[in-house]
Amino acid sequence: MASVKDLTQGQPGKVLIRYTLPLFFSVFFQQLYNIADTAIAGKYVGEQALAAIGASYAITMLFMAVAVGSQIGVGVVLGNLFGRKDFMRVRSCMTTALIFGAVLSLLLTVTGILGSAFLMQLVNTPADIFREGERYLRIYTGGFVFVFMYNIITASFSSLGDSKTPLYLLMFSSLSNIALDLLFVVVFKQGVPGLAWATFIAQAAACIIAFILILRRIGQVPQSKGAALFAPKDLKDMVVMSIPAILQQSFISVGNLIIQTFINPYGSAVIAGYTAAIKLNTFAITCFTNAGTGMSGFTAQNLGAGLPDRVKEGFRAAMKMVCAIALGFTAVYLLGGNALLRLFLNKESSELALQTARNFMCITSPFFAIICVKVLADGILRGSGSMGFFMIATLVDLVMRVVLAWIFSQFMGPTGIWMAWPLSWATATLLSMIFYRLGTWYKHIDMHTQTES
Repeated sequence: MASVKDLTQGQPGKVLIRYTLPLFFSVFFQQLYNIADTAIAGKYVGEQALAAIGASYAITMLFMAVAVGSQIGVGVVLGNLFGRKDFMRVRSCMTTALIFGAVLSLLLTVTGILGSAFLMQLVNTPADIFREGERYLRIYTGGFVFVFMYNIITASFSSLGDSKTPLYLLMFSSLSNIALDLLFVVVFKQGVPGLAWATFIAQAAACIIAFILILRRIGQVPQSKGAALFAPKDLKDMVVMSIPAILQQSFISVGNLIIQTFINPYGSAVIAGYTAAIKLNTFAITCFTNAGTGMSGFTAQNLGAGLPDRVKEGFRAAMKMVCAIALGFTAVYLLGGNALLRLFLNKESSELALQTARNFMCITSPFFAIICVKVLADGILRGSGSMGFFMIATLVDLVMRVVLAWIFSQFMGPTGIWMAWPLSWATATLLSMIFYRLGTWYKHIDMHTQTES
């Protein structure tokens, strides 16, 4: 198949890095859009617009949890089957995932449109930003079907070793989104709703293009004539892998939602500062997480081919690369933090907003290397289907962050909330490494996705 790469051949470290680098560039363009979206809101609409978008951010991440969890489940099953060279089931899994994904995403889209006001009330959104935040959320969730399907399609590409097509799609989506942001906000003066509509249109266009490309790729799968269009067994395997990932992602989103309720009472200036800082934080963390995604695809294919030692070699090589990138992010955020934050906050923004953002970055960024270790170990756990271990480590991170944020905020205010991040990261990283070192992960996937006799 064109653009499909077998990750079970070649020197593990080099193969993994070549596979992962396009994923890094993909997330760069994805986060470039997120940063531009927030920066345009803060610069051209104002601090309250930035706060309105920030207030809905944790809610949008709850929807994304379902999309990302499903993406992980589809990716693990497809990657393992491709490693086994079971092309008949590769094709049936791809079509089954598309059909089921379309149904589920439509249901979630309707839920988001109808429940946006209730969800904004749930997180104690201040009255002065409630209306704009609710409008943004309603439009965003109206386009969620495109976001969800896009994630399912890119999981299919990545599982077949093709990390370049998702990169090109994200480049198109991100750059067009930025252009539309400027058009709707700067030219048409549409404010916060304009930002939401720009996202809606760009994501819809990217999803349609991705859908056309994946249909062509399905037709190129070798030795797959006669494969079922919808296979209940394949759906079951993907659901088995997806549910723990969705729960894990949902728990994270619920945790962020709870933390947002701790932050919102401090007012729109603190919300705006947190929104600016969390965007930069998310930019770095998502880059690291994408390395974990690459590690998952690499693990799934190599375990499918019965080659666990290649996974260990790849892990060591990826560790050096990602930790070096993390140190670079830390240096940039500590030395150039004020300049970066001014991308989001205009001259009229309060000093409190800037100081809030700066405190968050100074507390969290020195610990980026620690979270890198976790996401790579988690990538192996996910790729092997060891979702129980993966969930435990992630839930510990989440529960600790929420509990510590609440405790510390009682006597340290917002600064106490930010301190919960590095403490929870360190504990969860230790757990993930313990689970990796136990070594049971390389046998776990055989309990799933077995080829039918």
